[in-house]
Amino acid sequence: MYKENLAKYNLGENLDNLMNLDPRGYGVCRILYDAARKYTKKPLTINAAQKLVDEIKEGDLVYIITGFVLPSHKEAESDGIISSLFLARSLVKAFNAKPVIVCQEENLTAVRNLSFEMGLHLYDSIQNLKKYPISIAVVPFTKDINKADQMAEDLIKQGTPKAVISIEHPGKNQKNIYHNSLGIDCTELEAKTDILFEKLVKMGVLNIAIGDLGNEIGMGTIANQVKQYIPYANLEDPSDNIGAVAKTDNIITATVSDWGCNGLMAAIAYLKKDLDVFHDGAMQKEAMKIAARSGMNDMTGWLLPAIDGFGIDMNVYIVNLMREIVKSTLEHDKKSAVWFEKVEERGYFNDKIREM
Repeated sequence: MYKENLAKYNLGENLDNLMNLDPRGYGVCRILYDAARKYTKKPLTINAAQKLVDEIKEGDLVYIITGFVLPSHKEAESDGIISSLFLARSLVKAFNAKPVIVCQEENLTAVRNLSFEMGLHLYDSIQNLKKYPISIAVVPFTKDINKADQMAEDLIKQGTPKAVISIEHPGKNQKNIYHNSLGIDCTELEAKTDILFEKLVKMGVLNIAIGDLGNEIGMGTIANQVKQYIPYANLEDPSDNIGAVAKTDNIITATVSDWGCNGLMAAIAYLKKDLDVFHDGAMQKEAMKIAARSGMNDMTGWLLPAIDGFGIDMNVYIVNLMREIVKSTLEHDKKSAVWFEKVEERGYFNDKIREM
């Protein structure tokens, strides 16, 4: 058991470190990760992945909330949507689950085109999703705050999920205002899916949230760190604070939200002992091209195959490195048995892996 827990712990550390590489150098990812890690008390990727492995069974619904409309062109960005479709693929492969993408209308073309890349059948209703294998559904969620509560209730009645995962979707602040990364009010542009997320959390549904700044659903879990250290999180004027209030039980923070989701998928692949659960660099490259051709903006506003300013090469490197880490950990689980025993004798990791 020690060997298994130690391998799992260090795999999580490796994936967490990779998703928080800081090529920009301004340190926001490290600020967020510090708080998220203190909250979770273990590697973020393996924590969330283990919860899914323990909870999700064949045929279970999983809601994936994603999509962020940028004020510059009033179009959706690529971060979040790409990894959400890869996550849907992973959930089907790992559990034969039934993923439901909940997003803005601006994401629908990309969801449709990316689903083909994933090899998944796409339906526009949960009812149809339940009928057919190797499938996902997409549900556009309202931007009208006055309709959001009822829409959330109706969606839950159609099918209560076993898990809800939010990836790079904005959440309202304490004054019910949604902001982009520069503190610009984008309330009218965004689907009010945090209402759905919060309802499911209150119902006790397994919940995971992935973000890279603090204005996303779930980042209310580390609100104090966001308010104190993140730019545009104004402490004196609550209406001007980008920090989202919606909280999550299982938080993942990363330099880029898609990288955080990649880490989650890699961890699931390790726990399921199946590397194919996590996509490879070639698929990542093609998906980024498809997203750009489907109208998804890079963070900079360009309709180019990039995510948050990082082009194809960087994203492919991240994916391939994560895959190699999973592959190597699985192989050395047997090859390096004697080393696990010798490390155990010294006791350094005893406290660190106690809760793994």
